[in-house]
Amino acid sequence: MRPARRFCTALAVLLLSLLAACGREGSPPVKGPKADQLPVYHVATGFQLPDSPTWQRAKSRGHLVVGAKEDQPYLGEKDPATGVYSGYDIEIARMMSASLGFDPKTIAFRTIASANRETALQNGQIDYYVGTYTINDLRKRQVGFAGPYYIAGQSLLVRKDEKGIDGPQDLAGKKVCSAAGSTPLQRIQRDYPKAIAVAYDTYSICVDNLLSLQVDAVTTDDTILMGFAAKAPDELRIAGKPFSKEPYGIGVPRGDTALRFALDDAIEAHEKNGDWKKAYDATLGLSGVPAPQPPPVDRYPAS
Repeated sequence: MRPARRFCTALAVLLLSLLAACGREGSPPVKGPKADQLPVYHVATGFQLPDSPTWQRAKSRGHLVVGAKEDQPYLGEKDPATGVYSGYDIEIARMMSASLGFDPKTIAFRTIASANRETALQNGQIDYYVGTYTINDLRKRQVGFAGPYYIAGQSLLVRKDEKGIDGPQDLAGKKVCSAAGSTPLQRIQRDYPKAIAVAYDTYSICVDNLLSLQVDAVTTDDTILMGFAAKAPDELRIAGKPFSKEPYGIGVPRGDTALRFALDDAIEAHEKNGDWKKAYDATLGLSGVPAPQPPPVDRYPAS
């Protein structure tokens, strides 16, 4: 019985170590934004925006309702245990709230899928949206955009020991994973046809396949990839430089120019007072990529 008992004990220890290494689904990352490293945003007193119907509804309600992502590490991530949102985009949303006269602690975040962003803004389900939302002319026909507050770009995530991939020019014969139907996947298929494109429903599945050696790279906006790299800095890294430009803006109802311009003012103010960089350093900066220069705000005229 002694050999069997020793075998069972060893097996139990092995299983426990594997569980500890993998972690439960939804368990918090080893590294993450720390409350004492994030800015404390000054809430504007006596702020009024009478020409904004969106702001007026929020004022009557007593708080803002903000659309966000919940599955993007260090950008917009929701703790399944507490329901608390964290990340760089979440901090941008909080900055805006303070500048509009609302305590950021009162924000009601609402997870909105990418495909539903325009509808949520048009129907008044949310007051504004912050979640890797690229500004483009097609979307401007449906919603308004404050910003941009950040310029992202499509990039590549690889294993840290990868020696043969330093940019999209090295993808011939390589398995490259992205989200099904996404612009990054289409760009790889169109511009780098010698790459072997692999599609899954979410980027987290792509990253799992990268770690398990089933694909050679994952591609999407560098900000999203930086979040995954920050969660596993010993296993993953960003390869090369971004090969597209994705200006991130804050989505607002299309006709609410007053709100859009007020958010433009807020973005510039928080860039100047250091909040923007401090929020970046405590979130996306954990990936090891230093904060870039913030882009100029585009105050395009009402149409």
